[in-house]
Amino acid sequence: MSVLAIHYDDSLLAALNESHIDFENEARKAMALKLFELGRLTSGQAAQMAGMTRVDLLLECPRYGSPSVIWDEDELTREFGTRQIGGVERGLAADIAGDVRMT
Repeated sequence: MSVLAIHYDDSLLAALNESHIDFENEARKAMALKLFELGRLTSGQAAQMAGMTRVDLLLECPRYGSPSVIWDEDELTREFGTRQIGGVERGLAADIAGDVRMT
């Protein structure tokens, strides 16, 4: 296993009011979640990097402003189906993405 070292000043810990361990765990989790969000890691790989279970990692996503799932329009349509809008059948992905205003 490889190790990544990040240098930081102790004044940062004082400003954040955190211990070395808490800060390093938070930094590792943030990096893992960002790599997951970018599609560079699977949720399982990110969870392993963060030192937590996959479910716990996915539950942390909103706290970091990261989506726990990233679906494209085809995946959303397969999952949620379609509906009639103004006589035209549209995928619900358009509703979710904000392309269609519902009244």
